[in-house]
Amino acid sequence: MRNNNNPEMSMVNPSTDALMGRVDSRYGLVVCASKRARMLLAGDELKEIKQQSTKEVTNALEEIAEGKISYKIAKAEA
Repeated sequence: MRNNNNPEMSMVNPSTDALMGRVDSRYGLVVCASKRARMLLAGDELKEIKQQSTKEVTNALEEIAEGKISYKIAKAEA
């Protein structure tokens, strides 16, 4: 049973609106978050964020929402 007094993070935190303000598309968000989550799983240090979760994907999304990480789209060589 969930305790309503516990500020537990869920899939709505961070909000989609906050995330989409930081990336160019939903696809870019998924790619950025998944790459960052893999880095965290491999032992990369978590940036200082307001709410920390036990889930790497949630932490990656929180870092993106707070502007702690960013990405660049590389052009493919022909």
